[in-house]
Amino acid sequence: MATYKCKSCEMAVNASCAKCDTPLVDGFLTLEDGTKVQVSRCPDCEGKIKSPSCCGVEMSCDI
Repeated sequence: MATYKCKSCEMAVNASCAKCDTPLVDGFLTLEDGTKVQVSRCPDCEGKIKSPSCCGVEMSCDI
């Protein structure tokens, strides 16, 4: 299970894909203007969501 943690307050969230029950992993989406946005993506079905955030910053994931 992927666990996203806040580096500021230690809040943690487990995240998996509801479609295929695979743990989400960190990834980046590059926008047309070159800006990179952190996302959480499913390595199996390639679905992706904006990564969870806490205390005004993106939460990071180590699996």
